[in-house]
Amino acid sequence: MVGELEILRRPINGAYPFLLGAVAQNMARAVWPLREDYVTPMAAVAGSVADRVLAAAVEGRTLVKAYANNGGDIALYLTPNNYLDAGVIADFSTGGLTGQVRVDHSMPVRGVATSGWRGRSHSRGIADAVTVLSTTAAQADAAASIIANWVNVEHAAIKRVPAKELDPDTDLGTIPVTVAVGPLPFGGRRSAILSGVNRARGLLDEGSIAGAFITLGDQAATVGAVNTGSLLRGERYI
Repeated sequence: MVGELEILRRPINGAYPFLLGAVAQNMARAVWPLREDYVTPMAAVAGSVADRVLAAAVEGRTLVKAYANNGGDIALYLTPNNYLDAGVIADFSTGGLTGQVRVDHSMPVRGVATSGWRGRSHSRGIADAVTVLSTTAAQADAAASIIANWVNVEHAAIKRVPAKELDPDTDLGTIPVTVAVGPLPFGGRRSAILSGVNRARGLLDEGSIAGAFITLGDQAATVGAVNTGSLLRGERYI
């Protein structure tokens, strides 16, 4: 993968990238459906690594269930009649779960990922957290990044800097990324979260995701029923 970084850091446009490595190929597959946004295969790197590690972990073994958690980008392995409970903490200062979901074998979900401006990677938006369920961890990773970018609004309380000032090797170049979010009016928070909801609904309709949970301040929203009676639950809804 490292040997193909030059290609992996290029934005996906009209041409599908030619890549050799298994992880790199998985990254490209995950972001291809999202190419109407500015996106590079790097948006799926953590999820793709989780997928690869999990595949290696279960190969040749008889396991009931397993998961590979790569810093919050999680690949799942479930056998019939088994499930995994996942929780979301959008604000570490509260010390409690903001949302939770039970993923069972019957669901078309084998990947969970979270993105937002508070996380370890850069975001163009202001979401505290966007958690996505999808078929693979790579797909969930890429979609969470895109939706988090859409949770956005222009306001003087938001501070952004060019991504390359934070990381010279970033695939985002001079694109401004969020580094601080001050107090925002209710209308601004609502507008931002609705923008993310609209993008998530589009991805749901396209089949790219199975569900999403979006939080920003005192507001939260869910998109998509993963299965009857089973969806991501938040404390506050718009």
